[in-house]
Amino acid sequence: MTTASLLKRGLGFGLALVVILLIVGQLLGQPILLGYVATGSMEPTMDAGDGFVSVPSAVTGDVEEGDVVVYQARELHGGGLTTHRVVGETEEGYVTKGDANPFTDQDGGEPHVTDGQIVAKAWQVNGEVVTIPHLGTAVMGIQGITTGAYETVAPIIGLTTTASNNGLGAMLVAIGVAMLGFGTVFERLGPTRRETSRRRSRENVIAFWTALGLVLLVFVTFSTAAMVVPSGTTEYGLVSTTSPNDDPQVVAPGETAELTRMIDNAGYMPIVVVHEARSGSINADPASQTIGIRDSGETTVTLSAPDEEGEYTRHLGEYRYLSVLPPSVLVWLHGIHPFAAIAAVNGVIVGITVAIVLVIFGSGDLRVRSAGDHVPLSTRLERRLRKWLRDRE
Repeated sequence: MTTASLLKRGLGFGLALVVILLIVGQLLGQPILLGYVATGSMEPTMDAGDGFVSVPSAVTGDVEEGDVVVYQARELHGGGLTTHRVVGETEEGYVTKGDANPFTDQDGGEPHVTDGQIVAKAWQVNGEVVTIPHLGTAVMGIQGITTGAYETVAPIIGLTTTASNNGLGAMLVAIGVAMLGFGTVFERLGPTRRETSRRRSRENVIAFWTALGLVLLVFVTFSTAAMVVPSGTTEYGLVSTTSPNDDPQVVAPGETAELTRMIDNAGYMPIVVVHEARSGSINADPASQTIGIRDSGETTVTLSAPDEEGEYTRHLGEYRYLSVLPPSVLVWLHGIHPFAAIAAVNGVIVGITVAIVLVIFGSGDLRVRSAGDHVPLSTRLERRLRKWLRDRE
């Protein structure tokens, strides 16, 4: 393969990866490596349509004043993702503000931002946000074109005419996936097509470690999804008032509310569940527990009301791990970092899978018969007839 072909393929894959990361991150409400701002509220730090490198909150450490964070707003932008700078901190959470705005988000009615709402930080070098000019503008343009196409095609195939997140998201992801093949297509259409005439029979042999790698990829993907997808942060509302009622989340100032949280395990492996406070004045008891196969458990969530009247929010994080290691070990690894526990679980799964495959199949290469290896029936009959005639002589 020539250098030009490699560059062309790399460009196609890189472009597709950028599109997929931005789209999937938007659908999940969690920027994945890249994000962008749609308005000018962060000017001159970031212009409308600029992209930025997004670092997930799980690996960023503590939030400090001056950090530019991506958080799930409750009032701003209809409750969508907002990228603003942290300009202060109180007992109730962080004070945030767009660099171009004359007032803070909290002055505009947005409650204080808690750790449970923050999903990522913008990568900063020497205090300056690393930006990618016009990246968001390009992605929003693709979204606009796709929305128009969706609303045009939807009535013809019987779908809703309004582009929902799921329908539009599926189309956008499909575009990104299709783009992954551009490099391959361009390369295949080039002069190297003649190389297909020089295929060797060895082509139909799959190397053992290649096949095993694919199996492990599937196993690790599913195990990670089983741990990550059900995990997340739950928001609890709390009202502190001198006129409490029967609602358990409406209490007198300084009092506490107790709620029961159900934990369901619909899978076929036991799980270890760890609860962690993502804001102040919230607690879970027990903080960790093991839930059996297709079983459920309960934990008591305690919410503490401030002495001042008002409406408040509390956030509780839930983390799930497949119970392939002793619960105490998983809880200890979680204390180091959730990624450490996930990596340990996947490591055990990989080790067990490799051992089983080696015992059952050995380590020899796998022979796969292709369509070209098929011998027509007439040929096989002719060979048998010739053998029969030779035996009769």
